[in-house]
Amino acid sequence: MKITFLGAAGEVTGSQHLIETRHRRILLDCGMFQGPRAASRRKNEELRCRPKDLDGVVLSHAHIDHCGRVPMLYREGFRGNVFCTDATADIAELMLLDSARIQQEDAKYLSRKLKPGHPPVEPLYSEQHVEQFFRHVQPLLFDEWHELADDVRLRFHPAGHILGSAISELEIEDDDGDIKRIVFTGDLGRRDMPLLVDPSTVQGCDVLITESTYGSRVHPPTSDVKEHLADIIGETVRRHGRVIIPAFSLGRTQQIVYFLNELFNENVLPRIPMYVDSPLATRLTRIFRRYDHTLDEDVQVTLEDDEDVFGFETLTYIRTQQESIALNKQEGPFVVISASGMCENGRVVHHLKHAVADERNAILLMGYQAPHTLGRQIAERRPYVRIFDREFPLRARVEQIEGLSAHADVNDFKWWFEAMSADSHIGQAFLVHGEPKSAEALAQILRDLTDEEPIIPDRNETFEV
Repeated sequence: MKITFLGAAGEVTGSQHLIETRHRRILLDCGMFQGPRAASRRKNEELRCRPKDLDGVVLSHAHIDHCGRVPMLYREGFRGNVFCTDATADIAELMLLDSARIQQEDAKYLSRKLKPGHPPVEPLYSEQHVEQFFRHVQPLLFDEWHELADDVRLRFHPAGHILGSAISELEIEDDDGDIKRIVFTGDLGRRDMPLLVDPSTVQGCDVLITESTYGSRVHPPTSDVKEHLADIIGETVRRHGRVIIPAFSLGRTQQIVYFLNELFNENVLPRIPMYVDSPLATRLTRIFRRYDHTLDEDVQVTLEDDEDVFGFETLTYIRTQQESIALNKQEGPFVVISASGMCENGRVVHHLKHAVADERNAILLMGYQAPHTLGRQIAERRPYVRIFDREFPLRARVEQIEGLSAHADVNDFKWWFEAMSADSHIGQAFLVHGEPKSAEALAQILRDLTDEEPIIPDRNETFEV
């Protein structure tokens, strides 16, 4: 059996791993590379997995760096099935349609900048390719074996990373007729995260493919986040200012709203208007409501007395662009949660434009801000920030909360690996989806638990197992 690492090898985007035997070719994830536009575009245009020859695709979850290129497979002739959980299927449909629209807009913008005679920039796929993809999606239940063929079966376990995320356990007959057990973590979640169940432990395997994003880091506790959120809102209201919270539409927005709902139920929040201003986040929150029975025990307890953990009396989900524009003319304190999380695009940029220069206001950044983004400029508290090609003085209070990362940290990994090897074994481990420093730190932990030396593969590298 061969495994080729076509993405998220030595980096944290573009998850894609190809498993091959004499009779089967199965792809684990088909994610989009993210980063500087030109470099990521070159990587995203390549499909080295020979889509027409694939037997199937297994999706771990619906983040774009794990599912964002699946429609390209259908554009290139793949006609097999894509296997994922029900919630992943529902979320991926929204994420991929949104991605297709953004690509279409980017392609038009870039084409206008080309020299005469240069062929226009084309999107990686269209909404039609996304629709074609969803005709082939096969949602599967957690914790049950599913026979995909007479020589392949698959079982999903909750990964605790985002709604619907799964650890994939595959049993595949290799070329010698032996059954190989392969476990792919996708993105492994954290324990004790708001909303989500803890990641499930899985018994040993012959091959482990594990992410390593925070393999060298310990996250701050999530218990501090709610108190911090309440303090910032309270202080800003006393200054008669507004709170701007840039947040990713999937996962992060729902976590923040859940905390605000708890604070409202505890009579801690001031009774001021609060808004979610992101069409995609609003649609995704409807999916979270649909699957609220799958969320963690704390949510189930809350649902006994509160039928909606994503809504309360003073919270409004903004629907139209006109309503969004009107917020910037609104008097008095309010809170607005808006995409994107690193302040690079979307409605939040307009809210920041109207808020950064006023010392009464607060900007609450939720987590890491990548270099060269507006979010990083704000996080560094520069005297001036550049918004829509204009310089604005940064006088608003800036706070950054780090406790909501949805990825396992080194303690979560250690707990999970030890549980996996307790009554069984881990044969060969491959560490992906992490920078070299993080992957190497995690490899050090695995060395005492695996039969073979852990491997940190390079992109496009192939191994026989």
